[in-house]
Amino acid sequence: MSDSFATLPLPVEQLDNLQQLGYQHMTAIQQQALPAVLAGQDVLAQAKTGSGKTATFALGILAQLNPRFFGAQGLVLCPTRELATQVADEIRKLARYMANIKVVLLCGGQAIGPQIGSLSHGAHIIVGTPGRVCDHLRKGTLAIEQLKTLVLDEADRMLDMGFSEDMHFIAAHTPEQRQTLLFSATYPDNIELLSRDFQQQPTIVRITSQHSVATISQLNIRCDKHQRLEALQRTLAHHPVRQAVIFCNTRQTTMEVAQYLQELRTSAVALHGDLEQKDRDRLLTRFKHHSVNFLVATDVAARGLDVDDLDTVINFDLPRDPEVYVHRIGRTGRAGKQGQAFNIVSNNEQHLLDRIRQHTGHAPDDEVLEQLSTAALDIDLPPYVTLNLAAGRKDKLRPGDILGALTKDGSVPGSAVGKIDVLDWTAYVAIEREHAKTALKQLQENRIKGRRIKVRKA
Repeated sequence: MSDSFATLPLPVEQLDNLQQLGYQHMTAIQQQALPAVLAGQDVLAQAKTGSGKTATFALGILAQLNPRFFGAQGLVLCPTRELATQVADEIRKLARYMANIKVVLLCGGQAIGPQIGSLSHGAHIIVGTPGRVCDHLRKGTLAIEQLKTLVLDEADRMLDMGFSEDMHFIAAHTPEQRQTLLFSATYPDNIELLSRDFQQQPTIVRITSQHSVATISQLNIRCDKHQRLEALQRTLAHHPVRQAVIFCNTRQTTMEVAQYLQELRTSAVALHGDLEQKDRDRLLTRFKHHSVNFLVATDVAARGLDVDDLDTVINFDLPRDPEVYVHRIGRTGRAGKQGQAFNIVSNNEQHLLDRIRQHTGHAPDDEVLEQLSTAALDIDLPPYVTLNLAAGRKDKLRPGDILGALTKDGSVPGSAVGKIDVLDWTAYVAIEREHAKTALKQLQENRIKGRRIKVRKA
């Protein structure tokens, strides 16, 4: 089976766009699912984050789109705002070859007024979280009765988070003869039930080898329950770690672990579902910008997190579900790069390790606490500092505007500017640490697009 996008019935302009975006070859999920998606069939797919599923459903939506009709033709439901934002950005890039395609993001945690204003001018594709999409349907500010494609992205997570009723409410507002694409990282029984409610004779695609745990070096750090924080500190001192996601099972534990790491004079933040959305955005962005060493997170909060070159994942708490373990450690070792995972394992958790071994067919090596370094933790500050601008996409701000304002007089070299993220009402830019003060001053004292914009460290 060929892995070339050219074998698919896609317009030449889209094939050129894919090439410019760096899509060289189809991933396994794209090879197996795209023919059915482009043929308008329902698809039930098991595929993990990073497998290429977003492009799979985005190409399907765009292939059916009528640009002249400014009604909602594609709707993508995601469990979290972080994932929805990522999906909307990806769809916008894939839609570049078509003129004036409007993608609207509808998520909680932000004012509903501007969303209503945006919808009043029409939209081709809606990406959102179930709760906020329901809000708009109840208010009558969103019409989806002419929808062509409904996508449930990370449907297992939406079920875990209690969105079943919302998904059924949304589906009831769509045409019966629609295409439904359902993607799930795991395959519990309730996914089959959901498929029966939403789909008609779906093509079933299961890609279970996206993250082969055997290719990621894994190590269990054995300790007593009361030694877990010490075990974390000694793991970080013994094994050189530049940046890591540290997974915990509860909000309380994320805060305790982050505070402990901060007291050790490292850069650490806690990410959990109780944070306000703007704070979650800020912390995630700082981590993606490499301006934070350690992101201590619960599974729900870290859903949709996709970080370039993440070399380490640490399980401070082992998850009860072995599928979640595979999903966690699969965030490292992407694209053929080497990754490492450390599990802090207390003496009463052997049953969880046994489940993981059974599920993955792989038993990580063990190290006991006494084998690890007792040296003080000495981790360099992160290489970047993230600056936050109080303006965004809705203010017509573009990444090029920020880059231009930073580099126009030569005081900040272009090479010192890292990632730039422009969201709806705010923007973030990563600056190499040694140039951060100059960059902050430059943005505070100069006009961007003819006006002054408030800027501060994120």
